[in-house]
Amino acid sequence: MDINKLSVSYLRQELYLSVGLFLIALLVMRVWFVDGLLTPTIIATVFTLVVSAVIGLVWRRVAKRSPESLPTFFTAVSGFRMLLALAVMFVYYLVFGRSAMLLFFVVFMVFYFVSLAHHSIFFARVSNRS
Repeated sequence: MDINKLSVSYLRQELYLSVGLFLIALLVMRVWFVDGLLTPTIIATVFTLVVSAVIGLVWRRVAKRSPESLPTFFTAVSGFRMLLALAVMFVYYLVFGRSAMLLFFVVFMVFYFVSLAHHSIFFARVSNRS
């Protein structure tokens, strides 16, 4: 199992998913004239890309140095991602107010759950191979 290739593959797939969701959101914005969708989409895309890059790089390091601690790593990643998502939503609420939260929440959760599903499927397959 080549950990470097798997790490790059994870990052590439996450990039494709994020860009694809971003383009779908832009298409929805243009077709149905949804105002205010651009800012939540940009924030959700940046959040997804940054968190997945950190996860991919830290996973590579943990998998190389101490593979026996990978279950602890996956548990910590889940908690870290959730707390960071809550922090981003709280900051968005403070900046933009209550009226903008519903649209942001919907967009952000779509990105969050797609990224979470990709993470779970990818690392389940990696764990089953080894």
